[in-house]
Amino acid sequence: MAEEEVEILRMGHQGEGVAERRPPLFVPYTLPGERVRVATDESDHGSLKGILTPSPERIKPACAHFTRCGGCALQHWQEEAYASWKEGLVAQAFSQQGISAEISPIIRAKPHTRRRASFAVTRTKSGAVAGYYARGTHQIVPVSMCPLVRPEIESAMQPLADLVAGGLSRKGRASVLVTVTASGLDVMVSGGKPLDIDLRMHLSEGADRLDLARLSWEGEIVAERRLPLLALSGIPVTLAPGAFLQATADGEAALVQSVLEGMEGAGDVADLFAGCGTFTFALARKANVLALEGEAGQVEALERAFHREGPAHHLKRITAERRDLFRRPLLAPEMKKLDGIVFDPPRAGAAAQAAEIAKSAVPRLVAVSCNPATLARDLRALLDGGYEISRVQPVDQFLWSPHIEVAVHLTRR
Repeated sequence: MAEEEVEILRMGHQGEGVAERRPPLFVPYTLPGERVRVATDESDHGSLKGILTPSPERIKPACAHFTRCGGCALQHWQEEAYASWKEGLVAQAFSQQGISAEISPIIRAKPHTRRRASFAVTRTKSGAVAGYYARGTHQIVPVSMCPLVRPEIESAMQPLADLVAGGLSRKGRASVLVTVTASGLDVMVSGGKPLDIDLRMHLSEGADRLDLARLSWEGEIVAERRLPLLALSGIPVTLAPGAFLQATADGEAALVQSVLEGMEGAGDVADLFAGCGTFTFALARKANVLALEGEAGQVEALERAFHREGPAHHLKRITAERRDLFRRPLLAPEMKKLDGIVFDPPRAGAAAQAAEIAKSAVPRLVAVSCNPATLARDLRALLDGGYEISRVQPVDQFLWSPHIEVAVHLTRR
């Protein structure tokens, strides 16, 4: 590797500083305006070796593991500049599709609010190791703290690693997904040994000792001491293992509020890619809701919660159906009686579904997405079909990362 001095001119969309040369050089953990020393090879990425002229926007990172752990990209950037850059990611994605829209100030995330995290576990001669992968590698960096996640997750990482390590081969490694629920931690493990009697007993005893709500191993529930419940707009829902969940409670509340404002006055609404009912239950307080979701477990969780809790909360009618909206989108003729549509697809977006909505006469829409690029593509189809944007609300649920959530209100012209 060679070393050279470069000036960082701007921030790339992955949260890396960009030095303009041909091709551009991307340097993690740098900021616009800085002059830095980097190690380079034949790739378009450099490794930061020293900061010669720091930016006035550079701040002390919140975590001792920053730059070694690959979990965060932007802890070193002053909050106002970081928030402005995230808003710019949305504007840039829209611009690439020829979309001009006023973007509301971002709703910011706070530290220690992520209620779900996935970390890696492996065994060493000295014991179990829990951590995150170093940037661009398969090397696990042990972590003793994480300012992203809820305290319940942070304090459980090493005890869970000690438990999981008993089900790993000598060089094996597991992925541990932990969700904070109202009834305790819901834990899913993948990458472990096949279950046998001894391992089942070990895991069951460990779940009891750690007071876990539920423990799943390679997709099979091995201990369920309490149902893992989460309140979605006040409705207790039993989460299906690995079910989709908004990253933070504050972010979820902000998105729900935006959805409700966009659907104000609607009497019959479709909630597409509904999950376990993040928006469904909030909408059902004032509207009849058709909730469509492709994952059977999430549909069942939504239906059970509605039939159990709906009457007590005076919810209107919810019709939940399993439907793969990528292969079989809701068609324009099926939308004739709808006053509004909410859709919140995975990162790949909803190209086929947006094309059908564009053919419809539904008067109001709310599009929610965690990927500005695919969102902008889908919005382009809707604008070409006769809709116009009335509001764009970015929500930062993914603190210190280049990821961002966006809710967009549209009305038919």
